[in-house]
Amino acid sequence: MASVGALLMLLPVAWTCSPQKADYVMVSCFPNAIIANVPECPYGWEIDQLSLGGVCYSGIHSPGYYRFIIPDLTPKNHSYCGTQSEYMPGKDPKYIFYNSIVSNDTSLTVRNQPVNYTFSCMYRAAYLVNNAVFSQRVATVYVNNGSLGTFRSQLSMNVFTNSKFLYAKDAPYVIDTSEIGSEVFIGIEAKGLSNRFKVVINNCWATPTPYSTDKKRWSLIINSCSSDNTVTIFENAKDSRSMFKFNSFRFQRLEKVSTVWLHCEVQVCDGERLNCQPGPCSFRSLSSEADPSGGILTAEFHIKGINSSNNGHMKGTSLFILLLVLINMCCDLATGSRM
Repeated sequence: MASVGALLMLLPVAWTCSPQKADYVMVSCFPNAIIANVPECPYGWEIDQLSLGGVCYSGIHSPGYYRFIIPDLTPKNHSYCGTQSEYMPGKDPKYIFYNSIVSNDTSLTVRNQPVNYTFSCMYRAAYLVNNAVFSQRVATVYVNNGSLGTFRSQLSMNVFTNSKFLYAKDAPYVIDTSEIGSEVFIGIEAKGLSNRFKVVINNCWATPTPYSTDKKRWSLIINSCSSDNTVTIFENAKDSRSMFKFNSFRFQRLEKVSTVWLHCEVQVCDGERLNCQPGPCSFRSLSSEADPSGGILTAEFHIKGINSSNNGHMKGTSLFILLLVLINMCCDLATGSRM
């Protein structure tokens, strides 16, 4: 009996997680990162048994998903966690980044069906060299839902003319210095996906540089909650578009800085698999920011004194006219004294 008990102890134990069908993967190709989400416990595999590129066991367990992130999009032969890149020449050359999420079990026996999620993202080659020149307001989201097919969506952040969110403004976005404090309307939308997918805004903040990690920053939305009463969230995580507004501003003691960058960390949530609605806002929600679970979209605002040149011209013209009047008066006085 003791030997039987010992044998039972050596046998593989039952699944510690509830196995999910592994025919679903959602890949978000953000401007500066690639995020791949697969269902938690695919075919019974634990997160520490899945690796990115067969190299990095860096998965993060989010509710309902295992999330893998590629933060380095530098086109190198030996890039981040086994990511491979392929250069496609032409009039508009591009790079395609490939990687996969694979299962790996070092135990003697394997009872789970192997997992191999292969995914890719395409970027313009010129963008990777100098991404500050190109728009970072747009990301591409791919959903592979097994027999239901593959769906592609464009996730974009736009500035709208008013609170009806009907007409988007053309980039670049310009704010006159006389309009500092005016309302700015932001909409983030995923086009091409069904209504089951919701756009969730996690965090938004502004910086005086293009870098979202800049320590000089002003928070607008923290953990899906307004940071103060100058920010109003109209809709978030309800459907394929989320919207908010804030009062425009510029950074103090940085008068030479004529540009403000708005960064929003967003994600696309599958409403049929998860509860996408954020929790209620409270002081605790604003006390600290959670670890990022989405990608970052960035919009650029130019702050210019549009009327300043006209005002200067008017002032110069007025001074010139006043000078002519004074000269005429002096001439008249001189002529009168001679007479």
